Amino acid sequence: MKIIERYVFFSFLSSFILAFLVLSFVLTIGLLVQIIGYIMDGVPMSLVGEFCLVSLPETLQWSMPLALLVSSILVFSRFSVDSEISAMRSCGIHLMTVVKWPLIFGLACTLLGFWVNNEIVPRGHEVRRNLKTRVSVGTGLSVLEPGRVIDDFPKVKIYFGAKEGNWLYDLVVLDYSNPKVERMITAEKALVTEEGSDINLELYRMTVDPIDENHATMARANRFVYTIKDVIKNKKYIRKDKDFRFFEMLEKIGKEKKAIANVDDSTRVKAEALKFMRRNLSAMSVEFNKRFVFAMAAICFVMIGVPLGIRSHRKDSSIGMAVSLVVSLGYYLIVILMLSMEKNYKFHPEILIWLPVLVCFVLGIKLIRKHL
Repeated sequence: MKIIERYVFFSFLSSFILAFLVLSFVLTIGLLVQIIGYIMDGVPMSLVGEFCLVSLPETLQWSMPLALLVSSILVFSRFSVDSEISAMRSCGIHLMTVVKWPLIFGLACTLLGFWVNNEIVPRGHEVRRNLKTRVSVGTGLSVLEPGRVIDDFPKVKIYFGAKEGNWLYDLVVLDYSNPKVERMITAEKALVTEEGSDINLELYRMTVDPIDENHATMARANRFVYTIKDVIKNKKYIRKDKDFRFFEMLEKIGKEKKAIANVDDSTRVKAEALKFMRRNLSAMSVEFNKRFVFAMAAICFVMIGVPLGIRSHRKDSSIGMAVSLVVSLGYYLIVILMLSMEKNYKFHPEILIWLPVLVCFVLGIKLIRKHL
């Protein structure tokens, strides 16, 4: 690598790293809010740590292309304002020599994005959704902390003062399951067990007041099993299109296409079934192509950012940031629009979703050739 090429590339790389770190922090603010919420809800730190670990890679599909765009515009606008581009040209240095390594780096980020979006993000999405399911339904009360009122279960509120394993101490239960009467149940201790979708509380030295709507008196018992019905549902997370990795998606799309080809739409019922299958295939195809379009944003933003930066004539970084915002918004708005039309198979959104890539390539090549 020549001195000029090294100078341009390392200026670009240092700006990219700084922009990447800043954007990654901004994009993870929402994730941090979720993590703080889980901690405040008493979710064990092991689950919180696992949730954080699998959620971070998902920000790469946004932060990496945006960092490339920002660094391209800011670095090359500085070169242009400081007349370094003009000096390089006067020395006989071709513009493609100047922009070669940023373009190669953008292409490398695109290849990395292909892998991240097709292997890491789907796996992280599935694990993260599984963790959310585990946090929401938990294993009985094992993910909930003592010392606060628990109203996560329908028609029941629970409070307990201490916990050791599956044993709860100083338990208070407010039961609203019977619309005719509200009951308060207390116990010195209770053993929590699960049975199907029900939670069983084996209460010791318990009281209930009142017994039921026909007996407005308090009762006592040394041992009593109280069941909270149908509170653990969908414990196993059902995989969605976002959870399937590259080869799994190819296989799933292939099976759906074969199934559509084998459907005879001669009857109304079969025609409705065929329509439903085509909508599902369209949604899967859009999700699959979206991953590649998101990855292509890296090289597209470099191709757009470099010539736009060279055109800059003012030492004002806010101009570069404004241009970055407009370009990125335009790119992602088209993608989001196609995602909203994912089941309208007649419009072929799986093809139209590539429109921002095509526009960026055409515009980028035109702008680069203009400055050659």
